Parts: sequence; structure tokens; C-alpha cells
Amino acid sequence: MFYSPGMSWTRGAVAALAVCVLLLTGSAGCGSSDEEEPGTGASPTSAGRLLGDTDEDGRRYREVDAAHAPEVGIEVQPNADDSWDVRLTVRGFRFSPPGTEAKAVAGRGVAYLFVDGDLVTPLRGPRHRLAAGLVPRGTHHVTARLHADDGTVWAVDGEPVESTADITASDAEPTGATEPALREDGAPPRAAPRPPAGGHSSPGHGGKAS
Repeated sequence: MFYSPGMSWTRGAVAALAVCVLLLTGSAGCGSSDEEEPGTGASPTSAGRLLGDTDEDGRRYREVDAAHAPEVGIEVQPNADDSWDVRLTVRGFRFSPPGTEAKAVAGRGVAYLFVDGDLVTPLRGPRHRLAAGLVPRGTHHVTARLHADDGTVWAVDGEPVESTADITASDAEPTGATEPALREDGAPPRAAPRPPAGGHSSPGHGGKAS
């Protein structure tokens, strides 16, 4: 058989060209944006779809399927200096570090911390200390709500993915709203989580927050 290097190179180039054409043809129309418009469908692994509903500050809800939705739980405990330790437990969710692109990615973002409906701070980790001045005497509602990196609110069935705990602060010392000032063992009380009005309650129940 006669071998020609030039012919071999030509055949290889034609084959490579054919592969490129195939790849380009196959990729046409396959891409999809992470951000779906209201009323359009979204795959379970996508960043959901935007709803017309918003939170109190006008941030739009981003609907995701309950089976793949992130979850959050909250626990608040008092300190001797009248400050409060806030600890979040998340599932199907990871906190984004500072400098993350403002783009919605499934299962990722920040938690917004509210006291009595007022935003205190966005959280990029599961722990935070509330200063005593933010929790004056009386009963208060501390809420953690999950947001995507673009500022939208993760939602299931049109409701935000969030968790709320009731706490009560007194002049003498802070106490949990649903427990006495001191337990029988002398340890400080814990703030007991409560289901938020209109929100989701049980972490582990189909992606609904507690």
C-alpha cells in the first residue's frame, strides 16, 4: 500500500472538521439560563424560576421544587452579657464566600437574619452574635431566610424558605420565650424555634424550612 503523509493529514483534517460541525450542531439550542422567567418550567437541578411575589423589601421569590429545595433551622441562646448566639442548621444549601458572583445557583447563597422583620445582616456562615441593643426587653422573633446570590429569595410553594425562633429579653437576664428563666439544672434557657407565619416549618420535610 502506498502511504502519503499529505493524504493522511488531509483525511485527519476532514475528520476533525466533521467532529467540530457535529459538536456545534448538537450544542445549538441545548444551553439554558439558570434564571427562568415567571411561568416557565425548571429542572430539579436548575436555579428555579422567578415568581411575581416579593418579600417585604421587594426581593423576588425564586421557586424551587420541594424535593430539591434548601432547608434552614435556627437556634438562639442567651449569653451572660445579654447578647444572643444565633446558630443556623442548613440542608441542601451552602454559604457563598464574599466576592461570589451575583448569580443564582441551585443550593447556594446567603442567609438574611431579621429581628422582628427588620434586616440585621446577611450571613455567609452558620453563626452570628446578636448584640444586646438589638434585642430590648420583651419578646422578639428572630428569623433566618435563605437567599440566592443574586438577592432573590429561595421559595417553595410560593413561600420563603426560612425559620423563626421566639426569644424573650428581660431586665435581669435574657430568657427563652417558651421556657422559664432558669431550668431545674441551673443552665440558661434556650430559645425554642417556632414555625413562621405563612412559612415552612419542619427541616427535613420536603425541603421546607423550620
